[in-house]
Amino acid sequence: MRNEKKDFKAGFVALIGRPNVGKSTLLNQLVGEKITITSPLPQTTRNIIRGIITFEEAQVIFLDTPGIVELSQVKTVIDKELIKETLKNLEGVDIIAFIVNSSPPTANDRFILKDLKKIKKPSFLLINKIDKIKEAELNSIKEDYESFFSFTKIIPISAKKGTNLSILMGEIINHLPFHSPYYSSDFITDQPERLLVAELIREKIFNFTKQEIPYSVMVKVDEFEERRKGLIYLHATIFTEHSSQKGILVGKSGKMIKKIGEAARSEIEKRLGCQVYLDLWISVKRNWRHHKDSLKEIEYK
Repeated sequence: MRNEKKDFKAGFVALIGRPNVGKSTLLNQLVGEKITITSPLPQTTRNIIRGIITFEEAQVIFLDTPGIVELSQVKTVIDKELIKETLKNLEGVDIIAFIVNSSPPTANDRFILKDLKKIKKPSFLLINKIDKIKEAELNSIKEDYESFFSFTKIIPISAKKGTNLSILMGEIINHLPFHSPYYSSDFITDQPERLLVAELIREKIFNFTKQEIPYSVMVKVDEFEERRKGLIYLHATIFTEHSSQKGILVGKSGKMIKKIGEAARSEIEKRLGCQVYLDLWISVKRNWRHHKDSLKEIEYK
């Protein structure tokens, strides 16, 4: 659907920041529906997820991106490539929203700011979790960041509670270019359902397992088939890097994989609006995170 009004605005807004600052929580809150997975563990997001919000006068396409850290801190080829691609793709967006926690800049924040200086785009600083600090602390944090970079706007927010998000949306629309909509007004994401299913399964692995397990898994949906009206059959494979990790995921008497499957199926059914038969398998794919070709396997785009 195209909107031919000449005063309509539309554009892309990249949500960037170091791991675990609330990018995915913010995107879900803005869209009003869960379209990207969240976890208290850092570096949950592996792909760029688009969240689409359409108003009468504008369409905003948010891009949730993987957490950015200094490349010297990254141990695997895949994580390095994800960070490099994220930074490279910032040239193609209309607005950059840099999300930070309500604390002074870290080395990783400064690493991101160094790249922002090379990109001539409107850049917003979103100071998240302001419900956890006092106004004097907030002012100090603003001053710290302003000493590094001249932001278009600085907006304190709480992604979890929704504080100041209407102000944020208003400022974003003000800075968007005039353009017809890129998507139909009923779209909230262009994320394929297969990828969403894989991500929801991976989220449950984050929730139920510890240590390195969540980062060492890749989930691929091999079959996505409507068997009868109101029932979808899903076959998904969870790839791990080592046999010992496979054992942890299976659990004693298969209890862990059953727990992951039940939790994932429940959420997938809510998202797809129908009954789901989820068939999970676990396989070992040694050191997959150390091969660049694995970007294709996790369907990075």
